[in-house]
Amino acid sequence: MRKDYPVPAGYLERETEVKKSRFIAGVAPVSSRDQVKEWLERAHQAHPDARHICWAYQLGCPGAAAEAAMNDDGEPSGTAGRPILSVIQHKDMGDVLVMVIRYFGGIKLGAGGLVRAYAGAAESVLADVERVIQKPLELVYVIMGFADEQPLRHWCEGHNGAIVNMEYGTAVVAKVELAVEDFDELTAFCDSRGLEVLTKPERGEVEE
Repeated sequence: MRKDYPVPAGYLERETEVKKSRFIAGVAPVSSRDQVKEWLERAHQAHPDARHICWAYQLGCPGAAAEAAMNDDGEPSGTAGRPILSVIQHKDMGDVLVMVIRYFGGIKLGAGGLVRAYAGAAESVLADVERVIQKPLELVYVIMGFADEQPLRHWCEGHNGAIVNMEYGTAVVAKVELAVEDFDELTAFCDSRGLEVLTKPERGEVEE
């Protein structure tokens, strides 16, 4: 379960220029390392001629992040990824990736200049991005028959729930992620159909 915390509402870009070098900063909401990789792949495809694509991300609640990482992508060590991450950490925002694409303008900025440029680019986009509140989430397991799968999927679609895994055996076990505030409604739905809801899987019910 996670505390409420702000996350980016969507993708946003802002561009700045420092001594003829272009810095295109993009912020994206991410909840996993795989999503980070997907965004970075898109950036490399969209900017094949960029000299550097530097980045940093933070997953989970600000101040107690589950994971954080950064990359200088060829810039001198500590002059790009670290300043970007530092700005993220001061913005009280979680589940966030910031990428800064640099097109070199022919004038070297020096270590201090690079730190200021990358931090400034990150600041420019994080200051403008809209925020939404990440609600506390809970994982539950629903044990059901094959005929109940589609009704459960329909219920999840109407309540912003997500089926993150399905296991098929003598019974069907659905791993469902949903807002804590919707747990009672899910329980009522399952009770009405005779389905079993577990907050932790029984040994042998589902493979992790």
